[in-house]
Amino acid sequence: MNARPILLAAAAFAAASLATFTAAAQSYPQRPVRFVVPYAPGGSTDTLARSMGSKMSELLGQQVVIDNRPGANGDIGMTIVARAPADGYSIVLGYIANLGIGPSLYDKMPYDPIKDFASITQVAGASNIFVTHPSLPAKNFKEFIAYTKANPKKVSFATAGVASVGHLTGELLNDMAGIDMQHIPYKGSGQAITDLVGGHIKVMISGMASTLPHVRSGKLNGIVTTGLKRTPATQDIPTIAETYPGFESSSWFGVLAPAGTPKPIVTRLNTEIHKSLQDAAVAKRLAAVGFEITYGTPEEFTHYIKSEIKKWAKVVKASGAKPE
Repeated sequence: MNARPILLAAAAFAAASLATFTAAAQSYPQRPVRFVVPYAPGGSTDTLARSMGSKMSELLGQQVVIDNRPGANGDIGMTIVARAPADGYSIVLGYIANLGIGPSLYDKMPYDPIKDFASITQVAGASNIFVTHPSLPAKNFKEFIAYTKANPKKVSFATAGVASVGHLTGELLNDMAGIDMQHIPYKGSGQAITDLVGGHIKVMISGMASTLPHVRSGKLNGIVTTGLKRTPATQDIPTIAETYPGFESSSWFGVLAPAGTPKPIVTRLNTEIHKSLQDAAVAKRLAAVGFEITYGTPEEFTHYIKSEIKKWAKVVKASGAKPE
C-alpha cells in the first residue's frame, strides 16, 4: 500500500485544522467571556479578577463576566471550567489551594490541575496577613504568641476554608511557634471578614486584598504578614520570618481554560491578560492591596504548578493538615 496519499491527506488535515484554529483566534471572542472565580465575592481572588476583568473587556472587545462559584474550597468553580467547552469562553482564576495544595491533601479531586486545564498565565502573588479584632488583648505579634501560649486551644483562627493557604499557614505557625490555635473554616473570605469586623471571631489569616482596607480604616489590626519580606503595601507590618526565620507562606494566582482550548486562543488570552495587568490604573490598584504582579508563558505556568504540587506535598505531610 502506498503511504504517500495517506501522508498527504494527514498533512492536508493538519493544515486545515491549523487554519481553522487561526481563524477562530482572529475572530475570538464573538460573545462575552465567563471568568469564573471559585470563591465568594469580597475575597482576594475576587478582588484580583474584578480588577483585571474590566480592562480585559476593553482589550478583548467583549464583556468579561465575573462569575463567582464558591464552595468545596474552590473545587466547584474549578470543576465547572474543567468540564466546560474548550472554546475560550470559560476561563477560571486558579489559586494555590486548588492547584498546588489540593492534590496532596485529597485522595481524589474532581479535576486534575494539569490534565484538565490549559494554562494561560500566572498573574499575581501575595503574602497573607494575620488580622485580629481590636477587642483581642494582644495588639502585636509578640503579644499574640504569648497570649496564645497562655490560652492553649482557646484561640481560634478563621480562614477561607479547609486546605486554604490560610489554613496551612496557621498549622505551620502552630508547629513552628509551639502554639495550639484551632481552625475555623469558612466557605470563602467574604463572610469570615464580615464576622471578624463584627467581633464574632477574633483572628483571621487572609489575603491582603480583602482585609488591608479594614486595617487601614482601623476596624482590624494587622499584626503580621507571611512572606519572607515586607511588601510595599505593608512596610509598617512585620513578617513572621522576622520572629521565626525561614517562615514563608505566600499565595499565587493564575488563569486557566479547559484542556484542549486552541493554542491561538490561549495565546490571545495570555497577551490581553498581560496587557490588562500592565495598565497603570490596574497595577496601582493591585499594588495598594498587596498583590505582586507576575507574568509568563502558558508553558512556564504549567511547569510552576507542577513544582508547587511537589513543594506542598511535603508541607501538607509535615503540618498534618487533613480535609474536614
